[in-house]
Amino acid sequence: MNAPQIEVSKPLTPQQVQFFVDEGYLVLPGVLTTAEVEEMRHDVVSLARGKYPCDAIKPLPATLSDDEAIRNILCVHQPHYISPVMAKYVKHPHICGALSQIAGAHLAHWDGSVKCMQSMFFVKPPAFQGQAWHQDEIYIPTRDRSLLGAWMALDDATIENGCLWILPRSHRTGYLYPQRQHDNPDEFDFSLESHGFDDAAEIPVEVKTGSVVFFNGHLLHRSKKNRSANSYRRVLVNHYMNAWSFLPWSLKEGETTATADRRTVVHVAGTDPYAWKGYDNPPKSVGLRTCKANTAQ
Repeated sequence: MNAPQIEVSKPLTPQQVQFFVDEGYLVLPGVLTTAEVEEMRHDVVSLARGKYPCDAIKPLPATLSDDEAIRNILCVHQPHYISPVMAKYVKHPHICGALSQIAGAHLAHWDGSVKCMQSMFFVKPPAFQGQAWHQDEIYIPTRDRSLLGAWMALDDATIENGCLWILPRSHRTGYLYPQRQHDNPDEFDFSLESHGFDDAAEIPVEVKTGSVVFFNGHLLHRSKKNRSANSYRRVLVNHYMNAWSFLPWSLKEGETTATADRRTVVHVAGTDPYAWKGYDNPPKSVGLRTCKANTAQ
């Protein structure tokens, strides 16, 4: 199988590319149109109602309101496996164009090729927790430090409703910090907490609806509890990497970490040199994170 060449635009300036390389993140306002934002907001309701055949989500009674359908969901993992709408936004042309400039900008001779391996739709209703300090590379290992997230804001993300907080430049060494259980279940969900660093330089990333935040997979980041009275903080975040790197995410029978290469990926820019391997069909399933809110203040 020969991989097609996927041509994408190059929307970023050299200064923006260098900012991403140096700081580990980049904010692009106004990438998504109002219609695109509304399409994704509507689709997560369809997901929650069981519109798409799926093992993890059963159809809900029609008498439930849209708010009732999604109010207990913190996050849907891999919605692009079952939703053609979410799959479409994995390949958003403007976002993929930016990815083709920054995912491997630190690598000599990189040709701009990019693949996607994960999507996550965060609903994050009022009173729901955030996630403690972590680095995405801990969960999605790459071989060349090209992992990055494209974080699409479907609501204004504010300090009040639990926006991202980041430690600029914390990606530079490529060091993966150890993790431990945290002692703040009111603020953060059950995920482990990275530790062993000074977080005094953290900054909030408050953005308007339609903005996209790109951040490196080694960048330390967290989000806090949604303390708003009635505001969701909906986000679709997709994870991408250099298409020329293996993805040793998990092992199949007979594999070692030296040969493992997950092929449930989506080719979004440039070429996929491993297209001859074919692609694994994704399961008709998603993961749900439904942490119950602790309303104690």
